[in-house]
Amino acid sequence: MDPVQAIQSIQKFVTGDVTYGLLSPEQVKQFYVQIFEQTPFSDLHRKERKTAKTGELDKMAIGSRLLRAKAEGPTADDGYRAAPTFGRVPYTCARIKLPWEVSEEVFHDNIEGEALEDKLMGMFTRQLAIDLEDLHWNGDTAAAPGGDHDFLVLNDGWWKQLVAGAHIVNGALINGGAISKEHFFAAYKAMPAKYMRAGRVRWMMNPATRIGWVEAVSNRATGAGDMALLGAEAVTKPMGIEIVEVPSLDDGKVCLADPMNFISVNTWDVRIRKAAEGKSSVMNDMRYYSVYLDDDPVIEELDAAVIITGMTI
Repeated sequence: MDPVQAIQSIQKFVTGDVTYGLLSPEQVKQFYVQIFEQTPFSDLHRKERKTAKTGELDKMAIGSRLLRAKAEGPTADDGYRAAPTFGRVPYTCARIKLPWEVSEEVFHDNIEGEALEDKLMGMFTRQLAIDLEDLHWNGDTAAAPGGDHDFLVLNDGWWKQLVAGAHIVNGALINGGAISKEHFFAAYKAMPAKYMRAGRVRWMMNPATRIGWVEAVSNRATGAGDMALLGAEAVTKPMGIEIVEVPSLDDGKVCLADPMNFISVNTWDVRIRKAAEGKSSVMNDMRYYSVYLDDDPVIEELDAAVIITGMTI
């Protein structure tokens, strides 16, 4: 969806009235739909809306190989029952903001005039979506000072959680670390078979790593190498599994998992505010905007994910 078109219905949410920009539940739903449509992976992962900023998500499993033989007669009921297992995933949302300001002169001097506001809203909304996906993957509350520290420390992202509890393939020990089919075979084998049966797992990697895989295959003096050069679809699916591009992942980082195993938890408290009047706006001849929301990235089942680390492309 074009970001400018996507934001047009959000534009009417901007307010400076006594509600302090608080969106209605229906507006919140629309807001997040439009945000998560902006990036491919964000359109695939699970979303949860909660009232409380801190709490727990329910998770449920039913096991496997549950079938038993049916008996006849008065003793047919042998007492066997399949039972679901329940668990909980804790979450703690961080309150985050995206503020910006624009001089009134920009609207007067620009050829688009007031229409420029719609474009700016579209650009900032697009960036909000990109930043959220980046934070979801790379957030680290223990990030070192300097650089993007103020951004990264907002939350612990999925990659940090995966390193702490998922299945890990040390790519540095395979093929001298250089990307190869052996890396992907090792990751595939590391995934417990029960999570592969639903057919929903995907490879997650950035575009450069995806091209690195295709290049590694194309260098082989085989029919597969020729197919890679021609862009054959089969070659772009390691082990027959589709690749979902995540631009915010670093080069060489790969995750194998069901995208629905990754959860973005948000509350219903979303505020989009605009101030074009008042003392500060008048004295500085500025318009002020800000988006406020609560967010926490969590993983439902760490056992259902495999990552490749230490691989070079």
